[in-house]
Amino acid sequence: MIAAQTALETRMLLRNGEQLLLTVVIPALLLSVFATVDIVDVSGDTAGGSGRAVDFLAPGVLALAVLSTAFTGQAIATGFERRYGVLKRLGASPLPRWALMTAKTGSVLLTEILQIALLTAIAYALGWSPHGSPAAVLLLLLLGTAAFSGLGLLMAGTLRAEATLAAANLVFILLLVGGGVIVSLDRFPEAARAVLDLLPITALSDGLRDVLQHGSALPWGDVGVLAVWAVLGLGAAARFFRWE
Repeated sequence: MIAAQTALETRMLLRNGEQLLLTVVIPALLLSVFATVDIVDVSGDTAGGSGRAVDFLAPGVLALAVLSTAFTGQAIATGFERRYGVLKRLGASPLPRWALMTAKTGSVLLTEILQIALLTAIAYALGWSPHGSPAAVLLLLLLGTAAFSGLGLLMAGTLRAEATLAAANLVFILLLVGGGVIVSLDRFPEAARAVLDLLPITALSDGLRDVLQHGSALPWGDVGVLAVWAVLGLGAAARFFRWE
């Protein structure tokens, strides 16, 4: 039942034009445009890498892909399912509620695999030269997914659908600009950086950048930030999520 529901959730997501725009088109366009056109100066942010913009941008866009699917897309879809009574009816079906949430998580992971494969192919075509341990990258991506999934479900399960739609898109834009995705946090005031460094998107993008661009070992500081957000987000979602 979980496998069938996971497949259904994935098909519904991939058939939704707005979701595809958010999860596939926007990250791919950002990577392609900013890596090939001199819009954002990253020359001072590539120390330890090859000095190419794509080496700085690719890890950040991978983090953005996780944000768009695990947080924004899941929050909006789940919020409207809750509003229209879909979650209530599914909760009364033979599929247990925990199995439904497991299926949603599986759908998010499958979508992320497709996103990462596409973005990696684009980055390689642009001359990307990644370094570091694949295991460290996988751990960061899984922790980022857990953190953003918890926050997305918390939002979808506590706010009205229209409020979730507006808030999720606003957060996506704010984190895109201020989360170290395409612009290094070194370009922000020191007081702002102290706050931005604690955000999950910053921890994920910086952690991936440390591994993939600079070839560092596992960035424990970023892992710790993501783990805290994952525990807090998933715990709060489990506690406050309303099915109706």
